[in-house]
Amino acid sequence: MINVRKFLRRGKGTTDINMAPLIDLVFLLLIFFMVTTSFVKETGIDVRRPTASTAVLKEKGNILIGVDPKGRIFLEKKQIDVRSVRAHIERCLAENPEGSIVIVADKASHTGVVIRVMDQCKLAGAKNISIAASRTEGNGE
Repeated sequence: MINVRKFLRRGKGTTDINMAPLIDLVFLLLIFFMVTTSFVKETGIDVRRPTASTAVLKEKGNILIGVDPKGRIFLEKKQIDVRSVRAHIERCLAENPEGSIVIVADKASHTGVVIRVMDQCKLAGAKNISIAASRTEGNGE
Protein backbone atom coordinates (compact mmCIF):
# COMPACT_ATOMS: atom_id res chain seq x y z
CA MET A 1 0.00 0.00 0.00
CA ILE A 2 1.28 3.47 -0.87
CA ASN A 3 1.65 5.93 1.98
CA VAL A 4 0.48 9.22 0.45
CA ARG A 5 1.74 11.45 3.26
CA LYS A 6 5.22 10.02 3.14
CA PHE A 7 5.24 10.40 -0.66
CA LEU A 8 4.18 14.08 -0.48
CA ARG A 9 6.70 14.93 2.28
CA ARG A 10 9.61 13.78 0.17
CA GLY A 11 8.73 16.50 -2.39
CA LYS A 12 8.18 14.16 -5.28
CA GLY A 13 4.45 14.63 -5.18
CA THR A 14 4.09 17.84 -7.14
CA THR A 15 1.01 17.82 -9.26
CA ASP A 16 0.85 19.41 -12.69
CA ILE A 17 -2.25 20.41 -14.55
CA ASN A 18 -2.13 19.32 -18.15
CA MET A 19 -3.52 22.19 -20.25
CA ALA A 20 -3.52 20.39 -23.60
CA PRO A 21 -6.94 18.72 -23.18
CA LEU A 22 -8.45 22.00 -21.99
CA ILE A 23 -7.13 23.87 -25.03
CA ASP A 24 -8.40 21.11 -27.31
CA LEU A 25 -11.83 21.37 -25.73
CA VAL A 26 -11.94 25.16 -26.17
CA PHE A 27 -11.00 24.85 -29.86
CA LEU A 28 -13.64 22.17 -30.41
CA LEU A 29 -16.29 24.38 -28.82
CA LEU A 30 -15.18 27.32 -30.95
CA ILE A 31 -15.43 25.25 -34.14
CA PHE A 32 -18.84 23.91 -33.08
CA PHE A 33 -20.28 27.38 -32.52
CA MET A 34 -18.79 28.73 -35.75
CA VAL A 35 -20.34 25.92 -37.78
CA THR A 36 -23.77 26.05 -36.16
CA THR A 37 -24.17 29.83 -36.15
CA SER A 38 -26.56 31.17 -38.74
CA PHE A 39 -25.15 34.21 -40.40
CA VAL A 40 -27.40 37.21 -40.92
CA LYS A 41 -27.45 38.51 -44.47
CA GLU A 42 -28.09 42.17 -44.98
CA THR A 43 -29.13 44.23 -47.98
CA GLY A 44 -26.26 46.69 -47.65
CA ILE A 45 -28.35 49.88 -47.51
CA ASP A 46 -30.42 51.73 -44.93
CA VAL A 47 -34.00 52.29 -45.98
CA ARG A 48 -37.04 53.98 -44.49
CA ARG A 49 -39.63 51.25 -44.55
CA PRO A 50 -43.22 52.10 -45.31
CA THR A 51 -45.68 51.57 -42.48
CA ALA A 52 -48.66 49.24 -42.48
CA SER A 53 -51.12 48.40 -39.73
CA THR A 54 -51.40 44.83 -41.03
CA ALA A 55 -47.65 44.16 -41.01
CA VAL A 56 -46.71 40.91 -39.31
CA LEU A 57 -43.38 39.79 -37.94
CA LYS A 58 -41.73 37.21 -40.13
CA GLU A 59 -39.38 34.90 -38.28
CA LYS A 60 -36.99 34.27 -41.14
CA GLY A 61 -36.12 36.17 -44.26
CA ASN A 62 -33.21 34.27 -45.71
CA ILE A 63 -32.68 36.38 -48.81
CA LEU A 64 -32.92 40.15 -48.44
CA ILE A 65 -33.06 42.44 -51.47
CA GLY A 66 -32.84 46.18 -50.91
CA VAL A 67 -34.26 48.92 -53.14
CA ASP A 68 -33.25 52.52 -52.42
CA PRO A 69 -35.10 55.71 -53.41
CA LYS A 70 -32.98 56.06 -56.55
CA GLY A 71 -34.07 52.64 -57.80
CA ARG A 72 -30.75 50.90 -57.12
CA ILE A 73 -30.97 47.25 -56.09
CA PHE A 74 -28.73 45.71 -53.44
CA LEU A 75 -28.15 42.08 -52.53
CA GLU A 76 -25.58 40.95 -49.94
CA LYS A 77 -24.16 44.49 -49.66
CA LYS A 78 -23.47 44.67 -53.42
CA GLN A 79 -25.32 46.74 -55.96
CA ILE A 80 -26.78 44.60 -58.73
CA ASP A 81 -28.71 45.29 -61.91
CA VAL A 82 -32.39 44.35 -62.17
CA ARG A 83 -31.50 42.00 -65.04
CA SER A 84 -29.16 40.00 -62.80
CA VAL A 85 -31.65 39.60 -59.92
CA ARG A 86 -32.96 36.35 -61.39
CA ALA A 87 -29.50 34.75 -61.59
CA HIS A 88 -28.62 35.84 -58.05
CA ILE A 89 -31.89 34.52 -56.63
CA GLU A 90 -31.49 31.21 -58.48
CA ARG A 91 -28.02 30.86 -56.91
CA CYS A 92 -29.36 31.69 -53.44
CA LEU A 93 -32.26 29.26 -53.83
CA ALA A 94 -29.86 26.53 -54.98
CA GLU A 95 -27.98 26.97 -51.69
CA ASN A 96 -31.22 27.06 -49.65
CA PRO A 97 -34.27 25.72 -51.52
CA GLU A 98 -36.65 26.57 -48.65
CA GLY A 99 -35.42 30.16 -48.51
CA SER A 100 -37.87 33.03 -48.44
CA ILE A 101 -37.25 36.39 -50.07
CA VAL A 102 -37.88 39.73 -48.39
CA ILE A 103 -37.76 42.88 -50.50
CA VAL A 104 -36.71 45.78 -48.29
CA ALA A 105 -37.79 48.82 -50.32
CA ASP A 106 -37.55 52.42 -49.22
CA LYS A 107 -40.93 54.14 -49.01
CA ALA A 108 -39.72 56.69 -51.57
CA SER A 109 -38.64 54.01 -54.08
CA HIS A 110 -40.51 53.59 -57.35
CA THR A 111 -43.16 50.91 -57.45
CA GLY A 112 -42.07 49.87 -60.93
CA VAL A 113 -38.61 48.85 -59.71
CA VAL A 114 -40.07 46.85 -56.83
CA ILE A 115 -42.49 45.08 -59.20
CA ARG A 116 -39.64 44.24 -61.59
CA VAL A 117 -37.61 42.80 -58.68
CA MET A 118 -40.61 40.72 -57.57
CA ASP A 119 -41.12 39.50 -61.13
CA GLN A 120 -37.47 38.43 -61.43
CA CYS A 121 -37.74 36.58 -58.09
CA LYS A 122 -40.84 34.72 -59.31
CA LEU A 123 -39.08 33.82 -62.57
CA ALA A 124 -36.16 32.46 -60.50
CA GLY A 125 -38.55 30.02 -58.83
CA ALA A 126 -39.14 31.76 -55.51
CA LYS A 127 -42.31 30.63 -53.78
CA ASN A 128 -42.34 32.94 -50.75
CA ILE A 129 -41.79 36.65 -51.49
CA SER A 130 -42.58 39.40 -48.98
CA ILE A 131 -42.18 43.17 -48.82
CA ALA A 132 -40.78 44.60 -45.58
CA ALA A 133 -42.84 47.19 -43.70
CA SER A 134 -42.84 48.71 -40.24
CA ARG A 135 -45.92 48.12 -38.14
CA THR A 136 -47.86 51.25 -37.21
CA GLU A 137 -48.94 51.72 -33.61
CA GLY A 138 -52.64 51.90 -32.88
CA ASN A 139 -55.57 50.34 -34.65
CA GLY A 140 -54.62 51.47 -38.16
CA GLU A 141 -57.09 54.36 -38.49
